[in-house]
Amino acid sequence: MSSLLIVIAGGMAIVLLLSMSAFFSSSETAVFSLPREWIEQQATTDDRRAHVLKDLHDNPHRLLVTLLVGNNIVNIAISSITTVLVASYLSPGPAIIVATVLTSFLILVFGEIVPKAFGLGNAKHWALTIASPIRLVERVLSPLITLFDGITRRMSALITVEEHIEKPYTDRSSRR
Repeated sequence: MSSLLIVIAGGMAIVLLLSMSAFFSSSETAVFSLPREWIEQQATTDDRRAHVLKDLHDNPHRLLVTLLVGNNIVNIAISSITTVLVASYLSPGPAIIVATVLTSFLILVFGEIVPKAFGLGNAKHWALTIASPIRLVERVLSPLITLFDGITRRMSALITVEEHIEKPYTDRSSRR
């Protein structure tokens, strides 16, 4: 494969992965910014998405693990691809610096800050929109999510983390 084709394919992969990172980041902000009462009220309707959203929200630790596992996989892939592309044009020392700065900029702006602002500004609509895709991700990555869910719960117990330490972050109803 020619060098130009590799750069084009790598660039397209980075754009796709950045959109996936944006999806996970905006989803996390949207779902966890909603009051529990709103989610429960929506689940009383005939909207199937609202029922899926409630099911996800009922296990906030597993939902958070799902979103973080998905986001970290795509962000690490972005970093790897960017490093390979940059390293094909620069020597190792400068390549690491350029790849780190470029990847950090891309992920922070397009994978984190802008998507989280979008998720917060469109929380109700976006949470309903992403509920079923997040459920699909949870099922596809189930072995990995179950592993990290179990590990983090055990580690929290070992370091005597309060059992419901995430509650202020996962249940915003008291702040609305």
